[in-house]
Amino acid sequence: METSTAPHTGVGPVPPGFQAMLPPQFDSIEEERLHRKQELAAAFRLFGKLGFSEGVAGHITARDPENPEWFWVNPFGMSFSRIRVSDLVLVDHAGNVVEGSHPVNRAAFCIHSEVHTARPDAVAAAHAHSVHGKAFSALRRRLDPLTQDACAFFEDHGLYEDFRGVVNDTEEGRRIGAALGPHKAVILANHGLLTVGRTVAEAAWWFITLERSCQAQLLAMAAGTPFLIDRETALQVREQIGGPLSGWFQLRPLWDQITEEQPDLFH
Repeated sequence: METSTAPHTGVGPVPPGFQAMLPPQFDSIEEERLHRKQELAAAFRLFGKLGFSEGVAGHITARDPENPEWFWVNPFGMSFSRIRVSDLVLVDHAGNVVEGSHPVNRAAFCIHSEVHTARPDAVAAAHAHSVHGKAFSALRRRLDPLTQDACAFFEDHGLYEDFRGVVNDTEEGRRIGAALGPHKAVILANHGLLTVGRTVAEAAWWFITLERSCQAQLLAMAAGTPFLIDRETALQVREQIGGPLSGWFQLRPLWDQITEEQPDLFH
């Protein structure tokens, strides 16, 4: 009996029969907007389920497909675990609320507006004060290639070392955008993690797996002296699992899980 083996989901062509592994295409801006908002609400529910919330801190944004200088974001002060599609707020390039009935976190606008400006290819950006991301960021160092999963970030994440307290001006957002550079993630010293993606799902997955990779490195360093994966192998693995399609596809199991468990997020 013949079987088909799916290719790795990095950057590259997908053979016939595996088109279902690709992000959906849309016939209208309205359909695309709704899908982005649904993925955004699901990402917040996942962040809540995984314990990434810390009071009112943390935000995920998604560009509006019709007005790409505007972005959708979570309402300030609402629990990640309660956010629905209808709760999301649309903010313009100046920080004004265009749609929605809730205020927006000032830090969210200052960081994300500049990250989106610096990275026109990034549809979404995710930032939260997750425990292991915060702990690792205090080391003010980049992630090492200790595990297969960590290799997705090998030579593909930045380090922002200029912590100046709660972000309340766009100038610091610009500096964070510069530290992110062309990469999929940046470690914010004494603060936490930030990731970007060409889809909401991709940005959310990079955050989830970066947080877990930080946890794994902290555990390995506490247990002894970790052995690093060699550069050639790390780059090869990054090519296999570190592309935009891989990031989107890796979130599929979690998407299925959260949307079945919490269908009210679509309301």
